Amino acid sequence: MPQKPSIPKGTRDFSPAEVTKRNYIINTIKKHFELFGFQPIETPSFENSETLLGKYGEEGDRLIFKILNSGDFISKVDDVTYSSKNSASLAPKISDKALRYDLTVPFARYVVMHQNEIEFPFKRYQIQPVWRADRPQKGRFREFYQCDADVVGANALLQEVEFIQLYDAVFTDLGLNGTTIKINNRKILSGIAEVIGARHLLVDFTVALDKLDKIGVEQVKTEMLERGISEQAITRAAPLFSMSGTASEQLDQLKDLLTGSEVGMQGVAELQEIISTVEDVGLASAHLQLDVTLARGLNYYTGAIFEVAAPEGVAMGSIGGGGRYDDLTGIFGLKDVSGVGISFGLDRIYLVLEELGLFPDDLDIALDVLCLNFGQKERIAALKLVSSLRKFGLRVDLYPTDTKVQKQFKYADKRGVPYVILLGEKELAEGNFVAKNMKTGNQASYALDNPSQFVQKMT
Repeated sequence: MPQKPSIPKGTRDFSPAEVTKRNYIINTIKKHFELFGFQPIETPSFENSETLLGKYGEEGDRLIFKILNSGDFISKVDDVTYSSKNSASLAPKISDKALRYDLTVPFARYVVMHQNEIEFPFKRYQIQPVWRADRPQKGRFREFYQCDADVVGANALLQEVEFIQLYDAVFTDLGLNGTTIKINNRKILSGIAEVIGARHLLVDFTVALDKLDKIGVEQVKTEMLERGISEQAITRAAPLFSMSGTASEQLDQLKDLLTGSEVGMQGVAELQEIISTVEDVGLASAHLQLDVTLARGLNYYTGAIFEVAAPEGVAMGSIGGGGRYDDLTGIFGLKDVSGVGISFGLDRIYLVLEELGLFPDDLDIALDVLCLNFGQKERIAALKLVSSLRKFGLRVDLYPTDTKVQKQFKYADKRGVPYVILLGEKELAEGNFVAKNMKTGNQASYALDNPSQFVQKMT
């Protein structure tokens, strides 16, 4: 007996209705990417391991899917390495490629390889799947799409302001009013690590801090201790865990905390400029909020960082995030190329729109008209009519066989088709066709040689 098929954990099949809804989100995001002047690129689904490893921190490296070398890969492993059963030493010998973890590092590689073809500043967008060996849970999958926009070659803080506006425009268009765009600056976190005496443990500090909203203050403190950050340093950082008030008031508190840290004060100044400019230009529906505990655990961020939270009342993690990375291309040999970018979490946005009932009702309609099939003689005329209606931009199909009319009507009803066309022997002899409104039951006749009258009726 054949084994029942299955799919890997953290992956999904998508029905036609689900794909239609996903495309609705993608097309909305893509529209605004292009309105803001971004150009599309695509990169391979897998990269050389050396391109990806070491770019996302220790935790990120563990989540990268590695691809086994083709052929008899194990024969090339020496006995000592093989018998050691050490995955860290074995992996490079049996795998030199990996599925991409995100779109940002491949983009940096793309910029370096195509630097002589690119006009800087270069604004690109990319909508492709990525893979992470994460533990599957609600809103988190092992295969998922990212929708990224980045600018490289310009270090003006105007870019950060533009990305905040882009988030606002997309989520407003999707009907997600009331999203919160959280902002912080990695220079502030670097400054805090410096003033508390944990400068050498910046990565450990930010990785632990990034979990604050998930595990709470006490567990974050425990993790910091486990990562080697002293109790005295954690006590010095304590004001960070409970900072409150307006953005201006929090920035004033940060100035006091960061006295003596040049990089920290620079981060405060950058945030002041960004927040002030956004307040001047205004946002349509989103709220900009300073969150001094926002860390985003990826190592390559160097300046402003963003994270977008769904409207209040929706239990969902971040639906977008990003930040500035002033020297990401430097890891591939191209120095001093600043960059900043954001990403939209397609799958989580889908779940939020579904929960709030924000998908347009007409998305479920995949076919505007179904032409019934009455037999060989009528079929030729029906095909000609179908072709004519498609030229008007209508989504039209002809039922493939001349089975019972009742069965064809039932098919149209299950597909949710608004109109059904009847073109039988009688209609053919009279030179017309009958269009039936499946919702009201009303029907009318139209001339076969002038289907535009029917099209006008529909629109």
